[in-house]
Amino acid sequence: MALTPAFSDLVKTRRAFRHFRPSPSRSALVLACVLAAGGLAAPASAASDASTKLIRCGRQSCLLVSGHRDDPSAVISINGQPVSVEGQRSWRISVPVDTVRQWSAPYAREIEVSFRDPGTQRESADIVDLPIGLLGNVTDLASLEISLP
Repeated sequence: MALTPAFSDLVKTRRAFRHFRPSPSRSALVLACVLAAGGLAAPASAASDASTKLIRCGRQSCLLVSGHRDDPSAVISINGQPVSVEGQRSWRISVPVDTVRQWSAPYAREIEVSFRDPGTQRESADIVDLPIGLLGNVTDLASLEISLP
């Protein structure tokens, strides 16, 4: 049975690679480089799973912003405004909706939660969705007329 040229090339290539075995030191070097690159890419005070929720606080509505930070000493800002939060690694803050409206663009659908490491001054940010319609326009209706055909 005659081998086709493509199949015989494949057999030769597989035989050539069978003799190539990476050394343990080369494998360790590659692994170390991959791990180091992964460590450099992650910010020091990264945010994870930040979320927002509309809650009642007294007579007004508030936005509850919560999340996790790697470094408890990281300074947290919402839309560029530094805030004082409750908690260490798992944190939360209630911000009145009127304040969020002042800090945000009109009809905004998201806020930026920033983390700054006080030691290295490195900053990372997370874009967090707002509850639907939170900063939308409210129309007061004096009356509503419904007509049936």
